[in-house]
Amino acid sequence: GSTYSSKVFRITFLTLATSLTVPLLGVTVLLDCPIDPQPISFVMKLIIPVVFTDVLFTGTADGKIIKIEDGEIQTIARIGHGPCGTREDEPTCGRPLGIRVGPNNTLFVADAYYGLCEVNPGTGEMKILVSTKTLIEGQKLSFVNDLTVTQDGRKIYFTDSSSKWQRRDYVFLIMEGTDDGLLEYDTVTKEVKVLMVGLRFPNGVQLSPAEDFVLVQETTMARIRRYYVSGLMKGGADMFVENMPGLPDNIRLSSSGGYWVAMSAVRPNPGFSLLDFLSEKPWIKRMIFKLLSQETVTKFVPKYSLVVELSETGSYKRSFHDPNGVTVSYVSEAHEHDGYLYLGSFRSPFICRLDLQHV
Repeated sequence: GSTYSSKVFRITFLTLATSLTVPLLGVTVLLDCPIDPQPISFVMKLIIPVVFTDVLFTGTADGKIIKIEDGEIQTIARIGHGPCGTREDEPTCGRPLGIRVGPNNTLFVADAYYGLCEVNPGTGEMKILVSTKTLIEGQKLSFVNDLTVTQDGRKIYFTDSSSKWQRRDYVFLIMEGTDDGLLEYDTVTKEVKVLMVGLRFPNGVQLSPAEDFVLVQETTMARIRRYYVSGLMKGGADMFVENMPGLPDNIRLSSSGGYWVAMSAVRPNPGFSLLDFLSEKPWIKRMIFKLLSQETVTKFVPKYSLVVELSETGSYKRSFHDPNGVTVSYVSEAHEHDGYLYLGSFRSPFICRLDLQHV
């Protein structure tokens, strides 16, 4: 009767599951995995950079530095050379990820493939200050990401997100959980110093208004570290914010004296977070990347956009959400200027503007 039928169903289901699972496990054992993921714990837990002077400067996915003034768009420089448009082209095309304005309106650019650059916005002349071909304390720079500059232009603090993975392999970097650091470049002596090591995907950086410390986003750890560059704490570091509601990308000053933080992905709470689930399970990551490409994996990342404003002490002040990514998805930077918040994205080929007086 029904008991016999249920037994037959269970046996049939188990047989089918075994017939599918065993070959799959066999394939994953035999296939090579491109990453060596490390367990990560959250206990206590266009690429379009935007920068303003009197005009807007931004970088694009094809290696260009763009000026936008009075609605007119002008290409002022190009980091690399064409052709552009494919994953294979990125290393020669260039990928400007961070832009800052220095003294005399000089632009300092962090390019993922070429390194730390200086661009004259008037002539378009570009020179490389720190090349990714140069070994720094025995290690190469494979993924120069963001930068912040002192007001006098003497010191540039920048991140190298990985000495192993390039920007085009950022998904591997996130899943593997390897670490790299924060560096300092002196524009006068031309010296480069490594200030911090052991950071998990060091990403956006921002000097404090008093220029006594630098904040560094640790993307895969969902936290922000603070490194002191002057005062009694000089050379020391501590935690600024941890267990953030998303994976922080770039960080910029807010008009209130705090900081805008763009989240490249969110960690739902309450709710299921795939990133948290995978963080402590390297074996699942290996299986995923033996079977799926980076492009396929990124399709499973929600388009939820989140930007938070932190106070000068790291407490949360407010946040802006686009749960379905209808207006903007995959936010990489939030830059405030004249009452507006400009949002750049590492996937969307446009800039969004949010009127802060009406939110």
